[in-house]
Amino acid sequence: MAIEKVRKYFAQYGMEDRILEFDISSATVDLAAKALNCDGCRIAKTLSFYKDDGCVLIVAAGDAKVDNKKYKETFHTKAKMLSFEDAAQMVGHSVGGVCPFAVNDGCDVYLDESLKRFETVFPACGSSNSAIELTIPELEKYSKSSGWVDVCKNWN
Repeated sequence: MAIEKVRKYFAQYGMEDRILEFDISSATVDLAAKALNCDGCRIAKTLSFYKDDGCVLIVAAGDAKVDNKKYKETFHTKAKMLSFEDAAQMVGHSVGGVCPFAVNDGCDVYLDESLKRFETVFPACGSSNSAIELTIPELEKYSKSSGWVDVCKNWN
């Protein structure tokens, strides 16, 4: 199970106990916000896109939408999301639990500027009923991101 892979990943930092698991689904921004009793904008959703030799993961605020023009300017290709099947195979996490932790080789992780307005955010942890609360510096560190991008709209 992908959550066990993420739990093992966080165990190396002594953080596995910070993973939250819910009795209800947190597979969408709205469901995660309900499970966490927080505003949906604080859910750090991980969106997965095709690239030539793998995939790109964009971690963005729950209220942000990918702006196709900005995405193309940044990555020099059209934003095409991974299929459900390809997400599980290429990222190592199924849709609803896709997160930037313990991902397969060939996945480049980027953090969207929409997250910088929060002190803490809640990304998933590999399952459709999990999350972890991280500060922005912790998200940068543990996602092993390739950097910050501005590829979203409708959040500011």
